[in-house]
Amino acid sequence: MLNSTIQSIEIFKLFLPLKEPFVISLGPINEVQNVVIRIRTADGCTGYGECSPYLTINGESIDTCFAVAQYLARGLHGHDALDIAGCVALMNRIIYGNSSIKSAFDMALHDVAAQHAGVPLYAYLGGHADKVLTTDMTVSLGPPGKMQADAIRFQQQGFPAIKVKLGETLEADVARIRAIREGIGPDHPLRIDANQGWHTADAAIAMLQALAPYRIDHCEEPISRHLYMDMGRVSAASPIPIMADESCGDEHDAARLIQLRACPQFNVKLGKASGLHKAQKIVELGAAAGMTLQVGGFMESRLGMTAAAHLALTNDAIHHCDFDTPLMYAEDPVVGGIQYLSQGVIDVPSTPGLGAVIDEQYLRHAEKRVFD
Repeated sequence: MLNSTIQSIEIFKLFLPLKEPFVISLGPINEVQNVVIRIRTADGCTGYGECSPYLTINGESIDTCFAVAQYLARGLHGHDALDIAGCVALMNRIIYGNSSIKSAFDMALHDVAAQHAGVPLYAYLGGHADKVLTTDMTVSLGPPGKMQADAIRFQQQGFPAIKVKLGETLEADVARIRAIREGIGPDHPLRIDANQGWHTADAAIAMLQALAPYRIDHCEEPISRHLYMDMGRVSAASPIPIMADESCGDEHDAARLIQLRACPQFNVKLGKASGLHKAQKIVELGAAAGMTLQVGGFMESRLGMTAAAHLALTNDAIHHCDFDTPLMYAEDPVVGGIQYLSQGVIDVPSTPGLGAVIDEQYLRHAEKRVFD
């Protein structure tokens, strides 16, 4: 019998430049600041995981993740890597919250487990490569003219849908969408994300009604995540379907929103859910409730987005993918992983496991901790 005991865990800081700052209503992102986890088992198997912490969303930074990862590594060392549920439970006993760094460990464990099973990660998760995944492309928050130019460029590059960051005043955000529609025409699929920027239910309802003429597919997180009790009122009054993002972190949040009939759509992210183990629970709940689901991410590289793509192949309720942030990188640190084809099509690796690793040259000189 193969020995799947965790023999060593390595923790790396990964800093990478972006082509240009990525701006949302919660603030600008000027560079990638991620943490990479590498788990080796006694039989020589190696699994990779990655997280992209967000101070304003999951309350984590590269430094908090690096510190907490050391607690988690000490706890997990010597455990069976194939006992993912047990490892997840152990991480939760070690420390509350910290969903971002836990997702990196969870991802690496799933990589190991799928390799042991000799199947691609999507198959290990119960999925099938029987549907075509496509990603949208996101227009960063900025002046209307710049946003219009970016949207036109993404349309010309063949992306099947354009996502637009909003979250400021009614006048400013309507002007942005008006300019974009004038640039890309009335028919190209358009989605919006306020990142909680409209704050209150009344402000959000006014904004969503004002944006109705511009044919918006859906709107992510229009109000403060703390006002989830008001989300149902926003959904009922909105001509645009509402998708919960920041307010839907794990399966407990998902169950609450379903019970409240708060919204018809969820955006599932590994960094919010603490990884694939819990993200699958959200997907199952949403699918059972007849919801439309999206799988997205933060600023993960193609490694983290590859894990998200494997998840997207597990359930027909997952209609949308938001896997564009690696295209914003000035450098690509990943070997293998998803490939971006024409028309926004995502090609998911079919090799056993995750099918992606971080190029050793990016880890060789990185700040790291090793537990073996």
